[in-house]
Amino acid sequence: MKKHLAALLALLALLVPAFGTASAAAASSASLPDIEDEVMCPTCGVALNQAFSPQAERERDFIRTEIAKGRSKDQIKQALVNEFGRRVLATPQTDDSSFNWTAYLVPIAAILAAAVALVLGLNRWRVRPAGGTDAPASELSPDDAARLERDLSKYDV
Repeated sequence: MKKHLAALLALLALLVPAFGTASAAAASSASLPDIEDEVMCPTCGVALNQAFSPQAERERDFIRTEIAKGRSKDQIKQALVNEFGRRVLATPQTDDSSFNWTAYLVPIAAILAAAVALVLGLNRWRVRPAGGTDAPASELSPDDAARLERDLSKYDV
């Protein structure tokens, strides 16, 4: 029994490093489709997977060369930045933080303004005259009543 347990533990000890290297290799492997949608064509201004210019083909060739060298996705993206500049990344590149604050605060302010407008509008809609009841409708003059009757008789109502 002890021999079987020792053999099982030895086998597990041998398998653990094999799984670790396999998962590390899988994590570091990069593919063209995986990178294409995260980088831009510098001349077209669209994602590389949507671009069909000669520059886009050169950029794809560059990525394929880097993949063949065994580079990871992050290393390839950094090489693209070094080669083509920061605008090659398909993420917003801002150097000041005011854009970031604006992107969060404008929608929040719009939602709050809409809520305030809704509350004020509902309060005005629900307000009743001081007497507690609506004012009675004014009586029609005999001429207006006769005209109303003529109009209604046209429509058979």
